[in-house]
Amino acid sequence: MKKTILLTLTMLTLSTGVLLFFVRGIGSVILFSICVLLLIVAIRDSLQRRHSLLRSYPLVARLRWVFEEEREKIQQYFIEDDLNGKPLSREQRSLVYQRSKKQLETVPFGTQHNVYQDGYEFVKHSLFPKNHHDITGDRIIYGSDKCTQKFETSILSISAMSFGSLSKNAIMALNQGAKMGGFSHNTGEGSISPYHLQGGDIVFQVGTGYFGAGKTDENGKRVFDVEIFQKNALRPEVKMIEIKLSQGAKPGHGGILPAKKNTKEIAEIRVVEQGIDVNSPPSHSAFSNFDEMIVFIQKVRDLSEGKPVGIKLCVGDTEEIEQMIQAFATTNNYPDYIAVDGGEGGTGAAPLEFTNYIGTPLVEGLLFISKTLQKYQLKNNIKIVASGKAMNAFDVVRLLALGADAVAMARSFMLSLGCIQARECNMDTCPVGVATQDSDLNKALVVGKKNIRVKNYHNETIKAVKEVVGAMGIENLHDLKPKHIFRRMEDDSIVNLEKKYENELV
Repeated sequence: MKKTILLTLTMLTLSTGVLLFFVRGIGSVILFSICVLLLIVAIRDSLQRRHSLLRSYPLVARLRWVFEEEREKIQQYFIEDDLNGKPLSREQRSLVYQRSKKQLETVPFGTQHNVYQDGYEFVKHSLFPKNHHDITGDRIIYGSDKCTQKFETSILSISAMSFGSLSKNAIMALNQGAKMGGFSHNTGEGSISPYHLQGGDIVFQVGTGYFGAGKTDENGKRVFDVEIFQKNALRPEVKMIEIKLSQGAKPGHGGILPAKKNTKEIAEIRVVEQGIDVNSPPSHSAFSNFDEMIVFIQKVRDLSEGKPVGIKLCVGDTEEIEQMIQAFATTNNYPDYIAVDGGEGGTGAAPLEFTNYIGTPLVEGLLFISKTLQKYQLKNNIKIVASGKAMNAFDVVRLLALGADAVAMARSFMLSLGCIQARECNMDTCPVGVATQDSDLNKALVVGKKNIRVKNYHNETIKAVKEVVGAMGIENLHDLKPKHIFRRMEDDSIVNLEKKYENELV
């Protein structure tokens, strides 16, 4: 095959050379130049020793790599229908775009979902529905009896995405949108940047790398530092502190910032060396058991002068987590909220094995946390925030019914910024400027336009949640229970989720 390809290209080149000799013109020159270039590439491919496929099929094998590299784009634009896109379908993406732009979001000709398929979920409406304007419960107050600066905000918030993983323009648009819409914005574990300080309410996340809350000691270990932490925690924009134990994208691993994204500015904000991979430790150096964790939570609460303090985790070993909650009850000291992240992964770059095979999916994790808090009589003291692919009003209603008090959203807010699910977040090549530090690509994201879309998406989703709950005949979002969500089972029966998960609910 190699000889055939080289012979064919040689003959084409000679033929175009003869054509150029007899028919002089710009077209002949271009055609001859292209053939010469292709022949040179083919000869080079046949002589190189790195790729066996190229040696056997010079030039032609490059087509395979083109299709391999671009298969997701080909799939997304030419093959996938409205429901089969991964990880988010075209239907899900389109809804976010429409709500963020306040465009028509109704659909014609009925559902495309197979309502008779195993796993299909729905809610039942009432013959006496409520007006969505009268529905309450879309605001939440964070803060147990352990804190003095309680915080009221929307039940929907921007989940943790740091400056570094996202561009500065994306961070500014998110924070400004949060300010305009009256909801909160989680900084992620990459510290507080100037772009977070646009007037929106901030949840300051403290991860295992202690960026913005610590430093590297003489042994090269990342440690918590009181002075550095207080400088950020006492900012008026910071309304809550979140201690990240793990995240759904890579539970038990620690954060990853690729070297390409570690610019001079980001390195200065995180106080790390520029241009290297920044990998957070898998666990905290400030505590190593539950008693020490509780002491640290109270320390952080005191240092922030009484602001609510939460912990974020993806549910793993359930015995271990029950021991933690039991320790909260025994010591009568606990976080103000627990953010439960689903093992289905999130926006962060992660090793494939951690994304696909580690961590409890959100529904089961949320149910376990809710059940265990009830068991130790802490459900009224500790709020639950659920995070994991919530895109539309049904997703939110479902999570609230399963025990969440609030819902944090990441990928949906990225879509409101213009994300097209190119899935290049870890490569610094995001084509729409959301998840990149490339200055040219970043400029494509116009803050003054996208901040309004962030606000719109939040507000329209809250409205849709109220409409769904109103149709169910329920007046307050906090009255939602597992019994309100129905699922078709494999045997074609319909059960509510209270019955399906009765062994996991108190």
